[in-house]
Amino acid sequence: MHTIANPPLTSLTTVAGLLEAFGDTQPLPATLTTLDEIITDFIIETCHSAAICASYSRRQKIKVDDFKWVLRRDAKKLGRVTEIFFAEKILKDNRKAFDIGTGEGLVQGKKGAVKELGVEEEGEEGGRKKKKRKTEA
Repeated sequence: MHTIANPPLTSLTTVAGLLEAFGDTQPLPATLTTLDEIITDFIIETCHSAAICASYSRRQKIKVDDFKWVLRRDAKKLGRVTEIFFAEKILKDNRKAFDIGTGEGLVQGKKGAVKELGVEEEGEEGGRKKKKRKTEA
């Protein structure tokens, strides 16, 4: 049970929304608190297991790989975690590729090549061209 010293990690409206997504339109309060306790216990146990994995590796900080190691036996959960991190990496790369200065975006091609849209190359339009350095022979 949750007390003032041990508040719930998730709000009951979040848990109610989760149940509604799975078809329970009017969940009972007992169902909400039970599911909240189950979710909280799962999160705490997973974090403790990841911390133990990190301590075996002689690290103080928990890494993503520690969570992957904890979830390695559950293919569905591991696949979902991998999918989320892959989507996060794609979003991060897209944010990095966006050129804020000109307001133009960069689009990634099929083989990973980056193509600029609407941006002219430097030195073509009245700009200075870089001088070539002399190399000693």
